Amino acid sequence: MTTRLLLSWGTVDPVGPAARGPVISAFLVFIGLCLLWVFTLASRDDHPERLYVADRSLSPVLNGFALAGEHITVVTLFAAPGAVALFGYDGFASVIALGVLVLLAQRIRDSGRYTLGGLFSLRASGPGTRTAAAVVTLVITVPLLMVQLRAAGISAALLIGMSSPAAQVACTVMMGCLIACFAAVADLRGTTFVQVVKVPVTLAVLAVVTLLATSTFSWNPGNLLSAAREQSTAPEKYLSPGLWAHTVHLGPMNTISDHIVVILGTAMMPHLVLRIAASRSGRSARRSTSLSVGLTGAFYLLLAMTGFAAAAVVGSKEIGAVDANGQGAAILLASDVIGQASTSRVVLITLVACVAFLAVLTAVTSVTFAASVALTHDVLTRTGRSLTGAGEMRAVRLSVVLLCVGGMALSVAFHRYPVEFLVTFSLGVGATCVFPALVYSFFWRKFNRRGLLWCVYGGLIVCTVLTISSPTVSGTDYALLPQANFDWYPLHTSGVISVPTAFLLGWLGSTRPPRGAVRESRPVDTVKA
Repeated sequence: MTTRLLLSWGTVDPVGPAARGPVISAFLVFIGLCLLWVFTLASRDDHPERLYVADRSLSPVLNGFALAGEHITVVTLFAAPGAVALFGYDGFASVIALGVLVLLAQRIRDSGRYTLGGLFSLRASGPGTRTAAAVVTLVITVPLLMVQLRAAGISAALLIGMSSPAAQVACTVMMGCLIACFAAVADLRGTTFVQVVKVPVTLAVLAVVTLLATSTFSWNPGNLLSAAREQSTAPEKYLSPGLWAHTVHLGPMNTISDHIVVILGTAMMPHLVLRIAASRSGRSARRSTSLSVGLTGAFYLLLAMTGFAAAAVVGSKEIGAVDANGQGAAILLASDVIGQASTSRVVLITLVACVAFLAVLTAVTSVTFAASVALTHDVLTRTGRSLTGAGEMRAVRLSVVLLCVGGMALSVAFHRYPVEFLVTFSLGVGATCVFPALVYSFFWRKFNRRGLLWCVYGGLIVCTVLTISSPTVSGTDYALLPQANFDWYPLHTSGVISVPTAFLLGWLGSTRPPRGAVRESRPVDTVKA
C-alpha cells in the first residue's frame, strides 16, 4: 500500500445540510457507547503482565482477528482507496508484512519477552540495549501518533461538513481528548475485543459500499472498471503501471525501496510485537498470525475495489479536486452511491463515520499503549527505583496520557504542513533498526551488545539522514519544504540502503575484537609506553 498521504481537503460538504444532523447525532451516540464499553472492559488489576499481555491467554482466533484489526487504521482506510481512484493499481502495493511476522511470531512468543527492550536483551544485556529500544520505540511511535490524530481530525471535520482549517484543528483536539480518555483506561484485553469487533464491521461496510457501486453498473464489474478508466485523468494509462505521480520518474529502485520499508517496517511495529507476546504459546502465535494474513488480505482487496468504485461513480477529477491524493474517495463514494434524499444514504455515511472512529480509536490506543509499556518496563523500572504493581500501572497510565497529548499538540502545530512522510519514516525505522536486530538475536549466536548498538543507532542515523535528504522533505511540489532543494538522495524511502547498512553494522560490531583483547595482543613495552 502506498504511504504517500496528504489529508488536506478544501472546503467540501459531502454529507449535505439535510443529513448532517442525523449523522452527527448517530456518530456521537456511537462514540458514547464505545467509551462506555471501554470503561466496562477496563482492568482494575495491579499485576503488570495481566495488563500488558492479557496474562498471555489470548486464543489464536481472538488474537488473529485483533492482529488484522491492527492494520485497519484511519490513514489506511482513506489512503488506499484514494490512491487506486487516482492512479489505478499502480497506487496500491500488496502488503505482505504479516508473512514476515509469521516467520518470527513463534520465536517472539517463545522468548517470553514482550517489548523491544526485552527482545534486544536476548543476546545483548545491559541498560544500554533497553535504552536503545526505548529510543527506537519513541521514534516510531510519535510520528505515527501525529499523522493518525491529524487524519482523524480532518476526516471527522469532513464527515460533519465543516472542513475549514479551524474546524479540522478543533476536531483534531476533540478526537485527541477522546482517545486519551480511551487509552488511559484500556489494557490489551479490552482493546482486543474492540479490535475484533472492528474487523467484521469494517469489512462489511466496505463490501456494502462496493456492492452498491457495482449495482449502478448492472452488477457488472467489467462495466465498473471501464467507467473508472473513462472517468480517470489518464484513461489510456489508468489500468497500466507507471501512473503514480510521485514515483513515475524514479524507476524500479524506488518501488523496491518502498516495498522493503512497508513490508519489513509494518511487521516490526512495537504494538504488533506486544500483541504476538499475548498468545498462549509460540504455536498459537503462529496460528493467529496466519489467520490475520487472510483477514488483512480481504481488507486490502476491498480497499482496492472501493478505490475503483470511487473512480467510476464519483470520477477521478472530482476526487482530485477535493484532495490531490484522493483521501476523500471513500467518503465521497458513500455520499454519491445512494440518492441524496434517502435514509439509506444517512445510514451509510454514518457507518463510514463510525468505522473511521473505530479505526483511529484502536490504532492510536495500540500504538500509545505499546510505547508506554516499553518506556515503563524497559526504562523506568530499571533506573533503581522500586515500583509496586500499582505504581507501575500509574506510570503506564500517565505515560499514555502524555503521549496522546503530545501527539495531539504536534498534530495541531504542524496541521498545515504535509507531514505524512513521517509514516514512511516510522516504517523505515522499524525496518532498519528492529528487523536486523531481531534477525541477528534469533539466528546468530555471536551477536552481542556492541553489534546491537551499532545496528540500532547506526541504522537510525542513516535512516534519518536519507529521509531528510529525500524528495519527501524538499525539492518537489508535495514535499515538506517545496521551496528548498537539498534532496540529494533520489528515493522516497531509505530502505534499500539503510536496511543493508544496519545488517552490516551489526555484523561489524559483533565481530570486532573487544578492546581488552586488542590491548592484550600488544607487546608489553608498547603498552607501557
